Amino acid sequence: MTLGANFRSIKVLTDDIEINVAHGGSGPPLLLLHGYPETHVMWHAVAPALARHFHVVCPDLRGYGDSDKPKGGPDHSAYSKRAMAQDMVEVMASLGHQTFMVAGHDRGARITHRMALDHPDRVLKACIMDIAPTLHMFRNTDQNFATGYYHWFFLIQPNGLPEHLIGADPGYYLTEKLKHWSAPGAVFSDEAVAEYVRCFSKPEAIHASCEDYRAAATIDLKHDENDLERKIQCPLLVLWGSRGFVNRTYDVLDVWRERGTQVQGKALDCGHFLPEEVPEAVIAELLAFFNPVHE
Repeated sequence: MTLGANFRSIKVLTDDIEINVAHGGSGPPLLLLHGYPETHVMWHAVAPALARHFHVVCPDLRGYGDSDKPKGGPDHSAYSKRAMAQDMVEVMASLGHQTFMVAGHDRGARITHRMALDHPDRVLKACIMDIAPTLHMFRNTDQNFATGYYHWFFLIQPNGLPEHLIGADPGYYLTEKLKHWSAPGAVFSDEAVAEYVRCFSKPEAIHASCEDYRAAATIDLKHDENDLERKIQCPLLVLWGSRGFVNRTYDVLDVWRERGTQVQGKALDCGHFLPEEVPEAVIAELLAFFNPVHE
């Protein structure tokens, strides 16, 4: 599945891996980062409209889609959000963009958070969709969180346990996640879901996605603790689903105002998958925030 006739797919070699990228349009550069367990295709209902105003860049994160899936290593550092953010900085530089704007959903939002801290000279504006900060979520774990986000604790188990169980029926697991995290009645593109299942069904993809979560529970927490006194300096837009777990569990803007200096945002009428459940609302919010006319 492609993002449309105006997008072309390329492979970008970063310092150590190859990243699959779809990009198109012209104007200020805008990086869009997908979440778990999807690929860049999740932007299929949003990217073509944004490409009328921006040069839109939609990569597959390392470990996902058709990007490389390196081994995580004993400390899972290959899937630290620092490493994944560095990939994206290198992707944008390869396309001629030393500075850019970025919107990330789910895992992509966690990479966006890390990127804004590690590369404040690169990120002009950022949008984070439907997450609270990783460190905040772990530090406030209770039965409600462990129930709603059970996958955080399942995917980090060692010795290939989650890989083996998910690998028994990856298509069922993935579609169950889409259904469980979206609002009742949400409809996903059959073609997009087929692409997610194709990519996620590879054993190396299942392992890589587990390493992503193992990193979040180990090395990412160390990085976040070290940077606890630092805040995101660029303008930050936070969007989340009014019918999702994040909205029910956190005072989202208050939490993010602890982590950024210029924070605005709102809930949209959907579950977790904002760009697929309410694409028109997402397009409107991103156009208003990134403001291509005045960039």
